[in-house]
Amino acid sequence: MLFLTLRVARPVTSLVQSSTLYCRGLGLEQLGAFTDHDGFSGIMLGQRDLPWHLEFTQCDAHPLRPTPTQEDMLVLYLPDEEAWLTTCENMLAAGFCRLPAVNPYWDRNGQTFCDHDGYRTVIQRQSWPSLTDGQKNHSADTRR
Repeated sequence: MLFLTLRVARPVTSLVQSSTLYCRGLGLEQLGAFTDHDGFSGIMLGQRDLPWHLEFTQCDAHPLRPTPTQEDMLVLYLPDEEAWLTTCENMLAAGFCRLPAVNPYWDRNGQTFCDHDGYRTVIQRQSWPSLTDGQKNHSADTRR
């Protein structure tokens, strides 16, 4: 079985502010960092037992302004209602803004939050749909 590790990389306006928001809001921790690697500095956030992490970067020589659209989202699935409610409260307490999703699907079982750079995170109160017996059961297929 092929096992992949996922890194979601995003340019940000403030490494410190982004790190603080996501650590407080999602309970992530700093897994690594680098300074002036070919002009880029960054920080990696995640949880040691998860096969994914977030990387936030800045480049002083060639500043990149974040330009996410309303449909560029990080979607996290939390089926446990208590954990979901706590995470949503943590997101607000950390400084994220709650806003309605452009696609109403995400508001049916989740809440959408936006950070200072306009990046959206959906905290979805449901289990990740699984593929079994060759069935196609993607969340996009069951939305409508």
